[in-house]
Amino acid sequence: MENLHLHINLSFQQLLDVVQQLSPDEKIKLNEFLWSENSPIPEEHQKLVLDRIAKAKNNPKRLEDWDLAVKKLRS
Repeated sequence: MENLHLHINLSFQQLLDVVQQLSPDEKIKLNEFLWSENSPIPEEHQKLVLDRIAKAKNNPKRLEDWDLAVKKLRS
């Protein structure tokens, strides 16, 4: 099979317009492809998560039960 390389200049809006024309199955495949990429997690995001984990370990009472939190949000 021959390789085909294309370089197409599109604005972000043009890209969205193209994606909107995809079938639901094609959109799912595109989504799976995009999320399967090994994108690095920015250091500031890693630090934020690690800080939150440390706070939770140091003071577990500050955490709320998920089901209770959902009920509060819905009321």
